[in-house]
Amino acid sequence: MNFIRNNIHNPLAIAASFLVLLALLFSILWVLVPPPPRSIELATGFSTGLYQKFGERLQAELGQQGVSLKLRTTGGTGDNLALLNDPNSGVDFAMVQGGVADLSKYPKLVSIAGVFYEPVWVWYRQASFKNEGGSLSLLSQLKGKRVSIGNEGSGTLSLASQLLKASGLSLNDFQVEKLKPLDALEKFKKNELDAIFIVSAAEAPILKNFYETPGIRLMSFEQADAYVHLFPFLSKVTVPRGVVSIAYDLPRQDIQVLAATATLVAKDDVSPALVTLLLGDTYDILKTYSYLQRPGEFPSGVGLDFPLHVDAEIYLKDGPSFLHRYLPFWTAVWIGRFAKIVIPLLVILIPLFTYIPAAKNFFLRLKLSQVYEELKVIERNAFSPELRQQNFEALADIERRVGNIKVSMLDAKELYDLKSHVGEVRVRLNSLSQEKS
Repeated sequence: MNFIRNNIHNPLAIAASFLVLLALLFSILWVLVPPPPRSIELATGFSTGLYQKFGERLQAELGQQGVSLKLRTTGGTGDNLALLNDPNSGVDFAMVQGGVADLSKYPKLVSIAGVFYEPVWVWYRQASFKNEGGSLSLLSQLKGKRVSIGNEGSGTLSLASQLLKASGLSLNDFQVEKLKPLDALEKFKKNELDAIFIVSAAEAPILKNFYETPGIRLMSFEQADAYVHLFPFLSKVTVPRGVVSIAYDLPRQDIQVLAATATLVAKDDVSPALVTLLLGDTYDILKTYSYLQRPGEFPSGVGLDFPLHVDAEIYLKDGPSFLHRYLPFWTAVWIGRFAKIVIPLLVILIPLFTYIPAAKNFFLRLKLSQVYEELKVIERNAFSPELRQQNFEALADIERRVGNIKVSMLDAKELYDLKSHVGEVRVRLNSLSQEKS
């Protein structure tokens, strides 16, 4: 206490104390509210798919905010989920096709947002369906045909299998090929396939490879409403005539397709700051995705397999926070982190500050009461000649201690009353000493 009292007005001591306090707060902040990572990894899909193109756009946007995004090409949704669920994979986020995941296998994954529609495109060769007038409108027509339903690890394979099963077809009812899209297209060109399933957004570059192939057409799902009723994660989407390619007039009429929702998925311990950053950049990217979705429809919290991250839900409902709306990302992050520590501390400390005056007054009165108790003992022993010297020594000690007591202006009266009473005891002892002499 004496050290603090002696240095309370020392500028160097004040500066040193401030730095120590700042270091302590920073340490607490670092441990309790860790900063978001500056380098993250996203599992996309095929190098020619829209997942990859979306990842590249996101990579450029995040780079401007000081966050490095690494992209990992994969075989599709199945591979992405396995990587994201593996704590040693290094993957932090993944693009996932709606309706594919078994949620019981991935309890620690959350959705950040749905980002765009992924229609189920069924491309077919007119010549293979001569008995049906060269048109494919029901999946049951695929019985006995040669069909590629997507490669292993892809969302296409999972979704196509569900749709075919719902249509009453087993894998024994047609010749199954599990091929990547471009491999399937090569066999299609060689007349070795009759139909190909591919799940991809309308903006995906890979679709160009299909509509440039002669003799190929797109299936319109006449039973689209029934499939949507059976599979709630699917949406019925109208593809306007020519929207896939005006030059090739594809499709050649308005068609109905089934569409899953491509979702950005993360681990449940993802940094809230990263959620805000990703959603903000995703809004900007999706403004150019307008083939099938309405303006402002995505990013969305609707039609997702995994539960929506709580901070993503708030962002999608209310937009970015005040800090992230008006400040650079990392500035907003540090202010937000600091607030998460300081505000709870203030909530605890401010009520305590109201008790400080009462506590201070209590301890002062306790100290003064102890002195009065000692004065009572001296007065009680004042008439004993053998205790005269002891009384004077005890009184001198009291006078020294009372002289060192420091109080505020509000407590000055109590201190000066005590000094007056100590003086009265001194007068009384001196008077008795003279009488004995």
